[in-house]
Amino acid sequence: MDCTIRTMRRDEIAIAIEFAALEGWNPGLHDAACFHAADPGGFLVAECLGQAVGCIAAVSYAGRFGFIGLYIVAPAWRRQGVGRRLWAEGMARLAGHVVGLDGVPAQQDNYRRSGFRLAWQNVRFAGVAQRPARTEPAQIVPLSEVDFVSLCADDRRIFPAPREAFLRCWTAMPDATGLAWLEQGRVAGWGLVRRCREGHKIGPLVADHPPVASALYAALCERVPVGDTVYIDVPMPNADALALAQAQDLHSVFETARMYAGPAPACELQRVYGITTFELG
Repeated sequence: MDCTIRTMRRDEIAIAIEFAALEGWNPGLHDAACFHAADPGGFLVAECLGQAVGCIAAVSYAGRFGFIGLYIVAPAWRRQGVGRRLWAEGMARLAGHVVGLDGVPAQQDNYRRSGFRLAWQNVRFAGVAQRPARTEPAQIVPLSEVDFVSLCADDRRIFPAPREAFLRCWTAMPDATGLAWLEQGRVAGWGLVRRCREGHKIGPLVADHPPVASALYAALCERVPVGDTVYIDVPMPNADALALAQAQDLHSVFETARMYAGPAPACELQRVYGITTFELG
């Protein structure tokens, strides 16, 4: 089949978001702009007979860490070599990088054959936002009040490379609320909840200690309409994050395998209660 693979324009990333929605991945309403900000050249589309039939994100952070996501071929075009070509183009773009991905567990063997190794499992939890009557701790402030340089420094503790452009967009996106926990002016935790195709997702949720994570989770849920569903993507090695999900009566709805080609980057996973996004890490 005569297919062309090329870089997506900014306005075309919405195509990849729609593919993700059709797969049931429940993307955020405003993810596309922030994904583009992370790496404007990092999104590829496969076109056959004049229509988009597949996509892949191969996002480079600081030229040394890459992330594969949004790897989708339309059902009618599968098993025709489109996926293999997209994969090859995406991985070629990230040559020389340590590369991560969050893939469905059923594809782990395929990723292993491409040099990826399992680092940990993630579980997406869902449930109705709990809104108990309480006084919000004074330490919780709008994320916009946090010095952006300090926020980026804190993010570097949990992410392998700088991603300032992405964070600037992510923390300012419409239909979202970001909150932080400050202790004597220092960021001890922060998180963001954003509107998605269905319900709201919390991500990231980062905290130094479980009580801070619990307080931020509760405060973020209070910004969600009553009765709405809340999702959070939990890295399973963090037992405190799992305990938080269980304490909120959330249930598992989806799993992924975090895998890396190259040495698994060091990060303070014990501080991560909710992953930012499976698509970009």
